[in-house]
This record gives sequence, structure tokens and C-alpha cells, in this order.
Amino acid sequence: MSKQTILVTGGAGYIGSHAVKALQQVGYKVVILDNLVYGHQDIAETLDAELIIGDTNDRALLDRLFSDRQISAVMHFAAYAYVGESVTQPDKYYRNNVVGTLTLLEAMVAANIKSFVFSSTCASYGVPQQIPITEDHPQSPINPYGATKLMVERILQDFDVAYGLKSVIFRYFNAAGADPAGAIGEDHNPETHLIPLVLQTAMGIREAITVYGSDYPTADGTCIRDYIHVTDLAEAHVLGLEYLLKGNKSEIFNLGNGNGFSVKEVIDAAKQITGKPINVVMGDRRAGDPPALVGSSEKARTILDWQPKYADLNLILQHAWQWHQKRHA
Repeated sequence: MSKQTILVTGGAGYIGSHAVKALQQVGYKVVILDNLVYGHQDIAETLDAELIIGDTNDRALLDRLFSDRQISAVMHFAAYAYVGESVTQPDKYYRNNVVGTLTLLEAMVAANIKSFVFSSTCASYGVPQQIPITEDHPQSPINPYGATKLMVERILQDFDVAYGLKSVIFRYFNAAGADPAGAIGEDHNPETHLIPLVLQTAMGIREAITVYGSDYPTADGTCIRDYIHVTDLAEAHVLGLEYLLKGNKSEIFNLGNGNGFSVKEVIDAAKQITGKPINVVMGDRRAGDPPALVGSSEKARTILDWQPKYADLNLILQHAWQWHQKRHA
């Protein structure tokens, strides 16, 4: 028996494309909806999934999509995710991340689709009060990006009560790495994530990597972050989907490795993996950067039986390096 059809919004993007691949590997049929503002058509095409170029704010398109296809559930990655840009252009973020999601949820309710997997973020917690961060940690986002994700979480709670729409919310820490087979990976423009910036410096695409702050209260003075392999992240989304399709209640899970690496540790490991010199420039701290962000994923491990395969930083860097060499050849 063939499995159901899943709509993946933002499926031409970094995390979304890996989720599409993970779904296909266990037999789901996938339809991708992506406006290609940040997604890549060539990446979507390597996945052999139907690609609809369009926007979650387009209600007529959503209604057609749901009436023409037997969609069983929606996995939602279609969000803008640049923290700095969210501060300077909050309207763009509220319109896409909140209004676009609300439009999608309204269309789902109208089509009687009851299962929703949502890509949220540890940015909804704000500055952590304790490490590791658990799901019951207070949520006090310090930027509009985190605020938009928190707002959608609230909307989902209300849609559950009002319409019986069940959701799994994943708050992730720093997604990193690339498909171990090398078919898909990370390609943002502009790029703001540490690991690709470090690897682009190793490749000579960038002159140097800037380290923002070396006076944090950490072992080496640089920020500590929890890096999670994008393939492990995608596997969790499949598990979350199947949890919902079995009729379980709405739930919220952190996704991280539960251990952190400093900026300096990432750069040193990248030098080993690439065998290249990496020029480092020390900069000032950035506003809103907590010294350490590390998440507890015990709940996902317990309830979903999620078992990350690629928690080792060197493996994350190896897979990312393999992809970057191919992408920028």
C-alpha cells in the first residue's frame, strides 16, 4: 500500500529539502510548495518531487492544491529566518511567517486536513535562564524572527482547541551539515551561518571569518552553540509526522544534540577537516547573542524514539565540506 501525500512548504530550502528526501526514503509522496525567494529550484528538481512555485499567502492557490490532491498532512518550513533582517524589516517577517502560516492553516481547516508539523526555533526562548534548555523554559524572544515563531505556536494551540488541528512543533537549535550522500545541502544568499562561512573561507570564497566576541564567560571566550545535523533534523520531522498520523495529541519538542561547541572549536575542527588555512578576524559582540545555547532533546528521544546518527561535529563538518566543494566547484 502506498503511503500518503505530504505537502512540504519551503521544500526547496535547506532544511525543507532534507525533510523531503527523508519522507521519500520511507515511501511518502511529496508535493513541494515554495516561492523560491530563498529556495533553489535545482535542489527541488534533484528530489524528484512535484514542485509548485507559489506562496502560502495565496489562499486561492492553497484551496486548489488541497482540492486537487489527497494531502494527508502539511510540513511547514516556509519562513524567513534572518534574525538581523527581522529587526530592520519586521513587516516582511510578520506577513510571511505569521500571516502566511495563518492563511495556510485556514486552508487546511477548510480542506479538513488535521496534521501539521511546524518548524519553530530555539530563538523563541530568548536569552536562556538555564542550560540545557528544556521545552518548559519561558519563551521571551528578543527579535521579531523569534516572535513570529512564538506567535504561530500560540495560533496552533488555539487551532487545536477550536478546530481539532493537531500539530508537532519542533524548536531547533543550529541546523548544520548536509546530506551524507552529497545530493543536497546548505546554500543561503546571504549566508549568515557559521559553518558555511568558515568553509567558504577555507575555499577562498571569503577572505576571513569574523568571530563576534571573544570575551564571553565560556572556556575560550567565544559563543557556544548546539549544532544538529540536518539529516537528523529531517528524520525527527518524519517521526513527528508519523506520531500525528497515529492520532496522538499535539506536542512540542526541542531538537538539538544536547552539547555545545564554541565558535573557536568549530573553526579549529574545520581546519582539520579541510586541511586549509582559515583566516580569522576578531570582532565585537553582536547585540542579542547569548553566551551559550544548548538544548535538551530528551523529550524527542523518549516520545518519538528519535536517535540522532550524526552528533559528532567532525561528521557534520565533513558532510558540509563535501557539499560545499561540489556546490562551489
